[in-house]
Amino acid sequence: MSGMGSKMLELDDEDELKDFRACFVDDRSGVNYLDGNSLGRLSRAARDSIMTAIDQEWGVELIRGWEHWGELSFAIGDTLAAELLGAAPGQVVVADSTSVNLYKVIMAAHSLVPDRRVLLADLNDFPTDRYILEGIAKANRMELRFIATAMDEPVVADDFAPYLDDDVAVVVLSQVNYRSGALNDLAQIAYTVHSVGAMLVGDLSHSVGAVPIALDDDDIDFAVGCTYKYLNGGPGSPAFLYARRRLQAELTQPIWGWFSARDQFKMAPGYEPVAGIGRFLVGTPPVLQLRALEGALTVVCEAGIERLRAKSLRQTELAIELFEQVLAPHGFRLASPRLGPERGGHVSFEHPHAQELTSILLRDHRVLVDYRAPNRVRFAPSPLYTSFAQVYEGIMALAKAVES
Repeated sequence: MSGMGSKMLELDDEDELKDFRACFVDDRSGVNYLDGNSLGRLSRAARDSIMTAIDQEWGVELIRGWEHWGELSFAIGDTLAAELLGAAPGQVVVADSTSVNLYKVIMAAHSLVPDRRVLLADLNDFPTDRYILEGIAKANRMELRFIATAMDEPVVADDFAPYLDDDVAVVVLSQVNYRSGALNDLAQIAYTVHSVGAMLVGDLSHSVGAVPIALDDDDIDFAVGCTYKYLNGGPGSPAFLYARRRLQAELTQPIWGWFSARDQFKMAPGYEPVAGIGRFLVGTPPVLQLRALEGALTVVCEAGIERLRAKSLRQTELAIELFEQVLAPHGFRLASPRLGPERGGHVSFEHPHAQELTSILLRDHRVLVDYRAPNRVRFAPSPLYTSFAQVYEGIMALAKAVES
């Protein structure tokens, strides 16, 4: 395999994104980090941005900082919209967590079709999506329908069709499956969902920063997503929320706070929402986390989503090729789509001892990956800072782990 190792060095030397690895803080742990879809690494730009916010803004400006802090949620939202989400300005805002934003947009979507009583989702979708839906259904005496899909392959419009009727209000679906990396065609699904008059909410948590997104062109109604995976915003960095412009004036979101009030400092006894995407704000924004995200996005946007996607596909393709050579003979099964256009930014390998193997990888080989039930080892190279050699070393370490 020494020849293969040399090939990895060649790939890294030819990598047009190789210089971006220097944009991240030095890793002194010696760990081969292949878990970028759980938490992205700390960039120097993010660290510098948050330290400036601490030392200069909080430290010097104090409350005067609110003269510009209040615009951060909108400014960062517009950056996300233009660079990564395929959306016009005024449709994305950054605030709260993905779960809270998901609750807000589901309820807002339902407010547009209030006579409908059914929610629809994929049984294999991310747990918080299902839990939020369960809570909404119970609190509002609605029916919740789940479709059972093949989690290792993309969901297609025909999977939803048998469950759709004129009583379905909202359909919720992730663009990329968190276990397998299967990439769903939201445009096709939106067309089918809209054919019965229902609304579509997309969860972009495992796709933003990894695959190109076109919310406006794909006619998506609402979307949410986190910023601490491929966007490297840091643990607990605030999530984003997209609401299509033509829907904003008519909708009602359920959590009314003073940051979305029409005249915030009038302190009026009655609530009137501000016009536009700002009506999805609730309370005081997390300024330090927003500054960290602002810095992190400069690196992502400079690289560009097209180049990131191209390298991501090459790296996951490499992982699959190596799987076929050294993992399949040891009883592993590919638990992700084989075709690149059907795959997001990560790949999974199924094995009966997957959970134990992830522990062995870290303990004995200094390789950090994820375990996801049932029985999956999840590899997530991040194109900004993961080398081809690291992908190779990670797969070879897994082969050694199972041999031992």
